[in-house]
Amino acid sequence: MEFGSQRLITAAAAAILIFLCFHGFCYSLKPPAIGFVKCAINAPPVSYHDYIIVGGGTAGCPLAATLSERFDVLVLERGDSPYGNPNVSNLASFVQNLADLSPTSPAQRFVSEDGVVNARARCLGGGTCINAGFFSRASSQEVTEMGLDPELANESFRWVEREVAFWPQLTEWTSALREGLLAAGVTPDNGLTYEHLEGTKVGGTTFDPMGHRHTAADLLKYANPAKINVLLRATAQRILFRKRTHRHKRPEAYGVVYKDEAGTVHEAHLKKGSAGAVILSAGALGSPQLLMLSGVGPADHLMSLGIDVVLDQPMVGHDIADNPLNLIAVPSPEPLPITSVQVVGIRPGYYVESLTGFNLVAALQGAKSSQIPESSRPQIPNQGNQNSYSFQGGIIAEKLAKPLSRGYLRLKTLDPEDNPSVTYNYFMNPEDLGTCLEGMQTIMKAIDTKGLSKFRYPNLSAEDLLALTASTVVNNRARTALDSTSLEQYCRNLVLTIWHYHGGCAVGKVVDEEYRVIGVDGLRVIDGSTFSFSPGTNPQATVMMLGRYMGVRIKNEGDQQGH
Repeated sequence: MEFGSQRLITAAAAAILIFLCFHGFCYSLKPPAIGFVKCAINAPPVSYHDYIIVGGGTAGCPLAATLSERFDVLVLERGDSPYGNPNVSNLASFVQNLADLSPTSPAQRFVSEDGVVNARARCLGGGTCINAGFFSRASSQEVTEMGLDPELANESFRWVEREVAFWPQLTEWTSALREGLLAAGVTPDNGLTYEHLEGTKVGGTTFDPMGHRHTAADLLKYANPAKINVLLRATAQRILFRKRTHRHKRPEAYGVVYKDEAGTVHEAHLKKGSAGAVILSAGALGSPQLLMLSGVGPADHLMSLGIDVVLDQPMVGHDIADNPLNLIAVPSPEPLPITSVQVVGIRPGYYVESLTGFNLVAALQGAKSSQIPESSRPQIPNQGNQNSYSFQGGIIAEKLAKPLSRGYLRLKTLDPEDNPSVTYNYFMNPEDLGTCLEGMQTIMKAIDTKGLSKFRYPNLSAEDLLALTASTVVNNRARTALDSTSLEQYCRNLVLTIWHYHGGCAVGKVVDEEYRVIGVDGLRVIDGSTFSFSPGTNPQATVMMLGRYMGVRIKNEGDQQGH
């Protein structure tokens, strides 16, 4: 199932997509002075570096900036610059990003084998360029579970926060939601904090007070311009390996083959005698995909596609997960300003967030309830004008915190530009379904509280809103007549994504605790593909932190673990 054949994703499901963590594009009012960012078409046929980073995304940018303090670094980014893109200018215009299905869009759409529409970043700055901007750290327990040093992790979080994190200006809706969550039992009130704490809190945002987005690309301002090159529209084709010999018992990565936008092939090699490495920071789809294309993965799968096996590593592409998202759309009798996520309710198994505004990606071919005035119904977009999306109201969504259901990733073609096949197996584990029911019940309790009553039509109960939303959500999953009356069916059949998928190169299975690929020399993976869970309510803060964290460790240790 490919996005080209998808039905038009239309206004309450809209709100829906926008909400889903990838809502905008990379934008910062003023780009940092980064003259070292260039188009790959101008790159030499062969170049030599201490470190080659594939992916200038959420982890890749802070990692590259940090390593350049000491080493010669090359970054290969398949996307374009976030700066100057008219679709990514600020919070008020981020809707157009997800509607852009062009080959150079910062958000590349894919559809999982489960029938859920999803997206992967294709832009310098990665997922920080196309999400809802919520900024929240991993909890101290999660940092420990990741095997990280708490002191260095905190220092790395602060390094990121100085450049990209801000406090939001609460709207009436988000203030009412905050009170509603507390009244629904999501306690205590934790106030304003970046920390991940059970209860209700106001988190940070990557949108500044002027509504301008700040991204991981902004962290390149800390790079040493004399020691870094960032190439845009540079699509890695495969990793280059020296094969096993009597002297070298393990395969050793020594470079990367990449193509520029004209299709010209280039190579980047590690310098001879360097203790550096090739580092994959291409994301939870891109990193396991590139490992497989390079011959590192399940041998039977690779051989079926004619790929020479460098290392039989059956866990590459396995143990992947996506955090299921279910929501309720709340049409409002009065206009609501556009807001990104500001308030979150945190429970052990799920998180509750919201998004409001007029110009939300519309998805509902027709909320037909006669109880809603014409002016507030989700409007079907005019196919000739992508700016005509309309939804007057908000959505409240719950995300499973740590789904137990697991899936797998496989190659569909040998072209790295093509999306791989991914199966997340949403709700295969029955405990996930129970957690979804609990989260949906919390949303319904919050909706029925006094604070949110002014933003609702009085003749619409929470159950009516559930039925309305069920009639408008668009995905490729089977539907039944029970979707609007059974919360179990609602969770299963109307599941969406918040784009926090992870895994495929898990620590302890594909990489070790220093993020070195097990069984291979000179190769690491540092990004969300190494996660066994999505940390914090939104993982972007932790992924940026990890880039900085590992950059500091490698830099300070002289990369003695690079091989």
